[in-house]
Amino acid sequence: MLPTLRQGVYTALLLVIGASAMAGPEEDRAALRAFYEQRFPDVALDAHGDGAYALDADKRDQWLEMEDFPPYEIAIDDGAELYDSPLADGSSYEDCLGDGAPVVKQHFPRFDPESGQVETLEQRINGCRTAAGDEPWDYLGAEMSSLMAFIAYESRDETIAVEVPDDPRAQAAYNDGKEFFYTRRGQLNFACSSCHVSMAGNALRAERLSAALGHTTHWPVYRLKWKEVGPLHKRFIECNSQVRAVPLEAQSESYRNLEYFLTYMSNGMALNGPASRK
Repeated sequence: MLPTLRQGVYTALLLVIGASAMAGPEEDRAALRAFYEQRFPDVALDAHGDGAYALDADKRDQWLEMEDFPPYEIAIDDGAELYDSPLADGSSYEDCLGDGAPVVKQHFPRFDPESGQVETLEQRINGCRTAAGDEPWDYLGAEMSSLMAFIAYESRDETIAVEVPDDPRAQAAYNDGKEFFYTRRGQLNFACSSCHVSMAGNALRAERLSAALGHTTHWPVYRLKWKEVGPLHKRFIECNSQVRAVPLEAQSESYRNLEYFLTYMSNGMALNGPASRK
């Protein structure tokens, strides 16, 4: 049971996120930030970009020691080589990704008015490849993860600035991601919010549950249990499996919309990827 004050804030948060017709993205973001301010008064909101390490001092010290020789460095180097390699038609990723490339991660995922759907950075990269005559990469494969690690590293300290434009299709995509986050599923009847809102900060087995705020700042991630760098959607798949729900495919519309919602919730926070996690 949450303490009375925290329970009151959580109830207020649920009222806001439940009123889909009335609450917009900014109201949702303000409510979520207010909830974590009340729940973790000694933790700066931006510190949640470090995930559970913002809430556990001992594990944070261990993590910082690991960051002295980060296990994702090889992926960054491999990604730099891929980024500098010309595409089949002689063009480059820089040509395709546009102004500021490779520092572009702060603008993704984004709503694409042409397709009427959310476009992730991984989709954009594969779009660059196919337009140039190259085969698309596996969204869970090493090439995509390495290039994403390089772009994330180059984009470090940029402020997340994802937009939900005044387009009913964009609003619908955002609301779909929001609904996914707060909907219980699987045999264990858990929602994403069960762990990362209502139980954030608590221990689940030997792990501290992170806050949802900042969840998308640090991907892709080298996870010790994976022994490799992997994308955010691999974690979505894993979470769904852990609650005994049927996971979706990486880059499915529902997962893209979930990423859209979560990234908007972290608007204004600094990118700090790639990262290492247990």
